[in-house]
Amino acid sequence: MSIRIKLLLSYTGMLVISLLMFGLTAGLFTIAATGDIHSIRDFYKVHYQLNPLTEQEESIFLDLKYLAKNTPDELLNKQLLVDYDFKLRTVRAGLYVRRESNQVFESYTFHQPELEQNLPPYDLNNSQIRNTFNIGERFYAYAKFDFLYSDGAKGSVFVIRERSPFAEVTRRLLPILLFILLGVLVIANMLLYRWITKSVIKPLNLLRNSAERIQEGDLQFALNLHSKDEIGQLNEAFENMRKRLQESVQLRLQDEENRKELISNISHDLRTPITNIKGYIEGIRDGVADTPEKMDKYVNIIYAKTVDLDKLVDELFLYSKLDLKQVPFTFESLNIVPFLDDCIEELHYGLQEQGIDLEWENRTDKPIWVLADVEKLKRTVLNIIDNAQKFMDKPEKKIHVSLQPDDQYVTIEIRDNGMGIPPDAIPHLFERFYRAEQSRNSTTGGSGLGLAIAHEIVEGHGGKIWVKSEQGVGTSLFFSLKRTTNPGGYHAHDTNPDH
Repeated sequence: MSIRIKLLLSYTGMLVISLLMFGLTAGLFTIAATGDIHSIRDFYKVHYQLNPLTEQEESIFLDLKYLAKNTPDELLNKQLLVDYDFKLRTVRAGLYVRRESNQVFESYTFHQPELEQNLPPYDLNNSQIRNTFNIGERFYAYAKFDFLYSDGAKGSVFVIRERSPFAEVTRRLLPILLFILLGVLVIANMLLYRWITKSVIKPLNLLRNSAERIQEGDLQFALNLHSKDEIGQLNEAFENMRKRLQESVQLRLQDEENRKELISNISHDLRTPITNIKGYIEGIRDGVADTPEKMDKYVNIIYAKTVDLDKLVDELFLYSKLDLKQVPFTFESLNIVPFLDDCIEELHYGLQEQGIDLEWENRTDKPIWVLADVEKLKRTVLNIIDNAQKFMDKPEKKIHVSLQPDDQYVTIEIRDNGMGIPPDAIPHLFERFYRAEQSRNSTTGGSGLGLAIAHEIVEGHGGKIWVKSEQGVGTSLFFSLKRTTNPGGYHAHDTNPDH
């Protein structure tokens, strides 16, 4: 059963129950107003509006009416009138008889001096024999019959019952109130049903349509239902799911593009040394290297290209494992100062042969402990310095290393005075195979993976890596490591090289 049908049935049931409760309440009011539990049987009948007497009172009235038509003089018999009045008094009613302007009999039930003045005038046609009247705040219902005595005098017989003002008002207003209440209930239920349908059914239909769009592969839409109820929470969860799916699809498409780009880059970087090796081998096979000197030259070139190729494969393998989070990190407390001393000493002589000065800047003797994987951190420093030395264009080539510690992290800066990096290339500097020199020639060498590997290693340490550069001035590359207060682990020999 659909929610719409369930809501319709529930509101219909509520309407029926409301009407039943109103009917029960009206009955209780009737009993309370009239004091007669039997009056509820005829309180809502149409004839009650014409005959305000009870059945017993009506029966006595019909007897008196019969006497008035057939033997009117009997209505002058005091004892007979007393007997009829006694019967009426048992049901809390009374008898009143008049002849012309004189009172013949008045029941002791009324005790109302102004009763005679408020009785209706004679109407021998008896066009209206049942009605009500009030004396002050007291209401009376009556049935009367006008007749002629045997001598032609006009007479009237009344059966009168005093009623509660509340009962009289209720009797007159109850049908109107019932109609109004019925209208209010119907309109209220219609408005409530429309509101529930709009706030529940419409959002659910929108969610269903959205699910169908997702099933068809369409994620380029947004749900804009802003409500704080359960439907709103469901909509928010559904929208989050759609966003996650969209991000997943976009990531998959991006990965596919990256995969294609990776294959293209690998193919290019592998093809260059392989082509060179193939060319020199063909030269040897064709006898171009016809002297021992040429043969040694060709063999050395082939060996160098093979080393480059092996290095490229090694870097590609390492980057792939780092990217897939498959390389375990072995962290230990490390004094970063002697560690950098060792790195600088290892690179110093090789860079010096290229005319590059590698120097400490404001070296401190105070130990600075960090959490690091020694081998991977060393590879990071070597990759950064190796990348810097490829882009030197000044007569005096310099690379500076410095530390900037704070309470939680220590930042290592490696600054060169090379050609600098174009601003539009800086955001892509740590992407795999990216080179700021887009010609991808062999002038500077490198695989384009060095800084990408450094980026993955630093992030694996829980740090950050970033770059600042000014073209024609130089480049500063920064990376941060977490500090620790527990010394131990790696202890490089504490040297202070004076380069």
